[in-house]
Amino acid sequence: QVQPVPSGGGSVQAGGSLRLSCPTSGYTSSTNCVGWFRQAPGKLREGVASIDTSNRQTVYVDSVKGRFTISQDNEKNTLTLQMNSLKPEDTAMYSCAAAKKNYWTTTCLLLPLGDDWGQGTQVTVSS
Repeated sequence: QVQPVPSGGGSVQAGGSLRLSCPTSGYTSSTNCVGWFRQAPGKLREGVASIDTSNRQTVYVDSVKGRFTISQDNEKNTLTLQMNSLKPEDTAMYSCAAAKKNYWTTTCLLLPLGDDWGQGTQVTVSS
C-alpha cells in the first residue's frame, strides 16, 4: 500500500514546538499499531512513538518522553505527533508508518512493520 505522506515539519529554535500530521485514510496496519519514526543524517532510523489505534495505548522512546505526544483521530483519519520543548538532537526526517506489536505483552513496538518508506517531513531545531 502507499505510504502516507506526513506534514507539519519546519525549522524552529530549541524550546519551540511543532505538530506533525499524517493522513491515515486508506492506510491500514495489520497490527493496529502506527508510529512515528525519524532518521538524522548519518544515523540509523529510530522509532519515536507508536500508538495502538484500537485502545490508544502509547509507547515513546526515552529521549522524547514528557515532550512528545502521539495521538490518532479515527474520525479525521489523522495521526499526529505534538512535539514540545524541541532540542537540536530532535533534528531529523520524520515519517509515519505501521509498527510492529509484541503479541506477548500486546503492546506496540518502536519498530516499523515494513521497510518501505515514503516521503517524510523535515524537522530542524537550532540551538
